Amino acid sequence: MTWFEQEIFYVDPLAISVGICIAFFAVLTLFYSWGYMPRTRGSLSYYLYILLTLATALGAVFASNLIVLLVCWGLTGVFLYLLIGYGTKERTPATAKKALIIIGGTDAFMMLGIALMGHLSGSLDIQHIRLTLDHPPAVVAFLCLLIGILAKAGAIPLHTWIVDTAEDAPTPVTAFLPASVDKLLGIYLLARMVLDLFVMTPAIYTVLMAIGTVTILWAGMMMLVQQDFKRLLGYCAVSQVGYVLLGIGTGHPLGIAGGLFHMVNHAIYKSCLFFSGGAVEQKSQTTDVERMGGMARQMPVIFVTFLIAALSVSGVPPLNGFASKWMVYQGIIETGREGGVAWILWLVVAMFGSAMTLAGMMKLVHAIFLGQPAADRQDTGDQSEKTPLLMYIPPVLLALLCILFGIWAYALPLKHLIFPIFEQELIFPGIWQPTLATVLILIGIGLGLILFISGRLAKTMRQTDVFIGGETLDAVPGMRVSGGAFYNTVQELPVFRSVFSLAQKGALDPYVMGSRITLGIHRYLGNFHTGILSTYLSWCFLGMMILFFVLLFR
Repeated sequence: MTWFEQEIFYVDPLAISVGICIAFFAVLTLFYSWGYMPRTRGSLSYYLYILLTLATALGAVFASNLIVLLVCWGLTGVFLYLLIGYGTKERTPATAKKALIIIGGTDAFMMLGIALMGHLSGSLDIQHIRLTLDHPPAVVAFLCLLIGILAKAGAIPLHTWIVDTAEDAPTPVTAFLPASVDKLLGIYLLARMVLDLFVMTPAIYTVLMAIGTVTILWAGMMMLVQQDFKRLLGYCAVSQVGYVLLGIGTGHPLGIAGGLFHMVNHAIYKSCLFFSGGAVEQKSQTTDVERMGGMARQMPVIFVTFLIAALSVSGVPPLNGFASKWMVYQGIIETGREGGVAWILWLVVAMFGSAMTLAGMMKLVHAIFLGQPAADRQDTGDQSEKTPLLMYIPPVLLALLCILFGIWAYALPLKHLIFPIFEQELIFPGIWQPTLATVLILIGIGLGLILFISGRLAKTMRQTDVFIGGETLDAVPGMRVSGGAFYNTVQELPVFRSVFSLAQKGALDPYVMGSRITLGIHRYLGNFHTGILSTYLSWCFLGMMILFFVLLFR
């Protein structure tokens, strides 16, 4: 092995698994972009940035030297800024700047953490670092790196750039970076820290699980009340990071494996949701759920892919989202064997989070695909617009992976991607047989189809116009139930009313609060800049007198 290979790059099962996933999603994004953004076919810059993002992301994953990892890590943030700029909304430049500032600002903490690690261990080579978190400098180094990881992966409170990017950036960019690559990079580094770089303590594991719990609850509540479906998917992406943090925070091999598996599954179903949503956006020319409806008739294939991914992210068996969440649940339960009752809280929040996710996804399924079309979209000729074939390939492929990675979770992804990361054999205390469950589910669906067909053959069905409370939709258009306001009453609950109000004002957004504080200091200092020369000379004289007395009495 050459010096270059020893000092710069390092290959192990964890790096290989994450690298394969990153390359896979890069290829899908290129295919999808060719159909979604035809205007960029004549411009090489967009596709060049995608390829450069792929190269720098792989560089960060396979880096053995922490400086190389930091450089590649930072470059992915630069390309994220450039790719967001291809959005066409008015506030897209502000969103790109916000993402760059949050990612770049937290990278400064990572620089400090890496410097501390080099000082404490005497090396910057990942293979030669193993710090015990039993003294303050090592804890500070870990927390500095954790800040960068939380920003990259999109956990509370450094998540707001992901939500804005989901709404304002082009859909393929959102599916490639915030939904897949950035999540993969962030969780990869966290797993590397937990498994290799640090000897963890129960207190640090508790911190990870607490952050994961807050992320699940807060993002889940915010997801329910969104009216822009891309913004809703952004909050959904944030909430799923909480499950990964919970799994890794258990410290149990089964929980860590579940967290890593959920990382892979999240990239699959979340990219599928964004790819499917992008096709809907292109067809309907809107992302407002109030103006959608009836898209299942126009786009049946996209409806199926979206539904599969929505059920998967909600943890419905036998799809892949359930398989990874089940492993996280098992890891949480295993922590209870060591004593304490905190594991009950973690488990209840995780299961409640899945229920909130299912509620949010069903809101989208109804509002976009099953509900009645909005008045301004009825009989507009939208049906004549055809979605490019290249936009069907990625969501269909990802929807199939949601099924395959759920039914054959043990034989496919766990065996080849996750289990090789661990030196020990993982033992599953719970009982879950995905093949048997799938057979039983298919039998239930088959019986339902038989009953449905029997009813149609009996000709006992009566067809009427859609009505609510006796009023038909054609006669009273206001009776249309779009689905967009399904859970708006959540904002009126006494417990959450003030929290939602603060969130709408940006009080819980570190970027907004930081901007307000910075501008406030700027305005305060600006009062001293009067433009009068005598005032400036007076300040200079006062400063010189203060400095003179300080030096004199010293």
